[in-house]
Amino acid sequence: MKKMTRTLCAAALLALSAAGAPAQILIGQTAGMTGSVAAGVNETIGGAQLVIDAANAQGGIHGEKIEMIRMDDAFDVKRASENARVLIEDKKVLALFMSRGTPHSQAIIPWLDKYDVALIGPSTGAMVLHKPLQKHVFNVRATYQREAEKAVQHLLTIGLTRIAVVHVTDSFGADALEGAMTGFTKGKAKPVVTIPADREKPDYKTIVPAIKDADAQAVVWIGSGVAVVDGIKALRAAGSAAQVVTLSNNASSGFIKQLGDASRGVIVTQVFPNERSLGQPMVKEALALAQAKGQAELSPATLEGFASAKVLVEALRRAGPKPTRARIVAALDSLRGYDLGGGLEVSYSPQDHSGIDFADLSIISDGKFKR
Repeated sequence: MKKMTRTLCAAALLALSAAGAPAQILIGQTAGMTGSVAAGVNETIGGAQLVIDAANAQGGIHGEKIEMIRMDDAFDVKRASENARVLIEDKKVLALFMSRGTPHSQAIIPWLDKYDVALIGPSTGAMVLHKPLQKHVFNVRATYQREAEKAVQHLLTIGLTRIAVVHVTDSFGADALEGAMTGFTKGKAKPVVTIPADREKPDYKTIVPAIKDADAQAVVWIGSGVAVVDGIKALRAAGSAAQVVTLSNNASSGFIKQLGDASRGVIVTQVFPNERSLGQPMVKEALALAQAKGQAELSPATLEGFASAKVLVEALRRAGPKPTRARIVAALDSLRGYDLGGGLEVSYSPQDHSGIDFADLSIISDGKFKR
């Protein structure tokens, strides 16, 4: 009898414990947390976690805490696809968040479509994720095409007409190259040389001499992380002082650190407001949360993660208690005029998943992005 009583009491305590345990909203992420783009990826994760931790500290979403399940794909396309499968099929996540890379995000789409799962805020500005419309992809940041076009127009405006373009040979490179060529067309100009670069092993012994032989005044370098860092260093080591412009996928503090002395004067396009503009409400909010955790400064990559996580949290709120995959997709499709702060609005519809249309330029000086 005593043994039965003890068993019943234990069962009752276990039931009470389970009833009192906070339910969790599982969100998955696959990205290159190690490898060539790790510096930027980990800064976006830090920015996103500011929003998620703040939401959880306030009791979560409709009483449920957000739990992020992150898997490292080391910036490998096949691993990104397999990670997405594991997260969706095995881990049963309700949505995916902030994949990194154009071909990587493309590789995830079949899993999204098969299981009606949203991908929120992919960390890529690829036009292929905007047009034609991808039913389950909800972009937050502006497109690479707009960035590359703006970069070329800026160079032409300041009188640099002999412009070389280096582009990685994948879907990201092709996409950004198209934007750059639009900039040339509008400026009634042409690149002095267009140089393809392998994504895994760029041949700098071929690339750098081609830039120098073309007597380029400037280089629009379309690539990611370490590949661009090593290319710029090789260019400077060869004695070229050409102005280098690269895109916002390299807008991280880690990118500057990796460049070291070669960072001075490099222009990097940006898709969010200046991270030191304290008059901008989203920046002010992000900095306050970062400082509460002992982080003194923000980076553009931190802001990208922060903005995308705000969209994620808002979608979960609108999906209501006990959200499902389908309800999250529906909540995003009905999102209209959601203000991230300071007039940066995100709107979606079943016909448009483009998010924000903002592009700017910064120059690296004294180890920081300045505008």
